[in-house]
This record gives sequence, structure tokens and C-alpha cells, in this order.
Amino acid sequence: MVAGAVCLGTAGCGAFGGGHDGEGDKGGKPSRSSPAADGKGGGKNGNKGDDEKHGGNGDRDGRQGAHKPPESSLRGKVIVVDPGHNPHNRDQPGKISRPVDIGTGKKECDTTGTSTNSGYAEAEFTLDLAHRLRTHLRERGATVKFTHDGKDPYGPCVDERAEKGNQAQADAAISLHADGAPSGSRGFHVILPASVHEGAADTRQITGPSRKLGTDLRDAYRKATDVPPANYLGDGNGLDTRDDLGGLNLSKVPKVFLECGNMRDPADAALLTSAKWREKAARGVADGITAFLT
Repeated sequence: MVAGAVCLGTAGCGAFGGGHDGEGDKGGKPSRSSPAADGKGGGKNGNKGDDEKHGGNGDRDGRQGAHKPPESSLRGKVIVVDPGHNPHNRDQPGKISRPVDIGTGKKECDTTGTSTNSGYAEAEFTLDLAHRLRTHLRERGATVKFTHDGKDPYGPCVDERAEKGNQAQADAAISLHADGAPSGSRGFHVILPASVHEGAADTRQITGPSRKLGTDLRDAYRKATDVPPANYLGDGNGLDTRDDLGGLNLSKVPKVFLECGNMRDPADAALLTSAKWREKAARGVADGITAFLT
């Protein structure tokens, strides 16, 4: 694994490339359940180009025939959605590379994320999916808060992302990502917080609820998208537990990360770049969160 502050020139931002919750695993500790590999990554397109090219804002399109649970099913619930990375991170390499405390060690403030071979950036994907997810959750009565909406000059840093969920006293929090593993590695996975109690990190109260959230999310996401669990880590059950991610270590509320697929695999990339498929993915995520909270 090549050390660096951003995901530019790396495999991506999942088990193989760092960047979960925006934090770079480059030069850090890889997933306990999977080996590290390297490749290429980093978004190179502008903040608008890929959204327009790949289907636009999910609040406006692709919603015909969508499954719709009762509008009151999430009334009174607060959900924090963390779109992984920020499209502007590539313009601030010095600022996103500064280390922050995650309890069990230090991590970069943030990373650029990965991209498809055609240049569709992970940061653009996660923002689009977050907008679609927000629409579904609001339709069910939830209050939805973002950690950012792509308008900040960079970040926020991984510790700040966790703190936003804590300050909101969220009933559930989710960080959206896409992986950057080698081609041929396919599927999605949900990352769960390990039980850690070190420095500012203390996840002992949230590991159980987070596992329930992750399991419900896995089942609903797979049903909605027909994407199988990742074939390149763990035991193939779609769940991976980690203790080296600041967005999980520092969370005081139930929280998981979702790696929606592998941007470097052509078959997965064809789905991730489809607006119609992203609408299915958003519905699956909303269904998983709804199952957990109800």
C-alpha cells in the first residue's frame, strides 16, 4: 500500500484503498479481514459534471414505481447521512493530509476518494446517493442531517464527521462510500465499529446497535439492488468490523459505513454510474434504516 495523504494514485477508498468516512487508510492500518492492494484513484472531474452526466440530483429523477413505506414510519427520528469525501478535497492536499486523533491513533483529516476508470468520482457518487436517500427518508417522516453537502472547501475531517452525528443525537448515522479494489473484486459491504475504548474513542455502547443497523442495511440493500456481498473480504457475509476508522471510533450513536460497490470493477461501475440503479440503492438504504428504527 502506497503511503500518502489522499487517495490520488491509490486503489480507492474502501478495504483496499482507505478513505472510509473520508479518512485515508493510505499508510494506515488496513482492514483486519482483508489484505491491502494498490491501483489508481482520485476524482478528477468537477463538482457538477458527473452529476449531470450520470443522472443528476436524485431528488428529481428516477423515482417512478418506487416502493414507499408509510409516511409516518420514521416520524420523530433523526438520521445523519455522511457523503464520503468532498469533491473539492483534491484542491486542498495540504489541509486534508493533516493528522487528526481517532482515539486508537492518527488519521488524515480526509482523502479525495476513488473514481471509476471513466473518471466518475466517488465524492460525486456519494453526494448523489445522499440526496436520493434524504428524499426517501423525509418521505417517511425522518429529520435528515448531512455532515456536508459538497459546498465546503474541503472535508469535513473525519473527527468532525463523527461529531456531527453525536451533536445531532442521531438515532442512526450512515457514511456512504464506494470501494476501489482491483477489477474482478465485486460486491458491497457494510463496515461495523469494533469495540474500542482508547483515548477519545469509546464504542462499547454502540457496537450492538450498530451491528443490528448494519445487518438490517445489508439485507435491505441486497434485496433492493441485487448486488451480492463483496467477494474479496471477510467470509462473504457483507459485514466487516474495523477499529481504525475515526468516523466509527468517535461515534456515540449507532453508525455504519456502506461500501456500495467497487468503482474499479467494470460490472460494478456500470451500476454505480446509473441514475436508475442509484435510485434503487437509495431505496435499499432507506429500507435498511427503517427496519432498524422500527
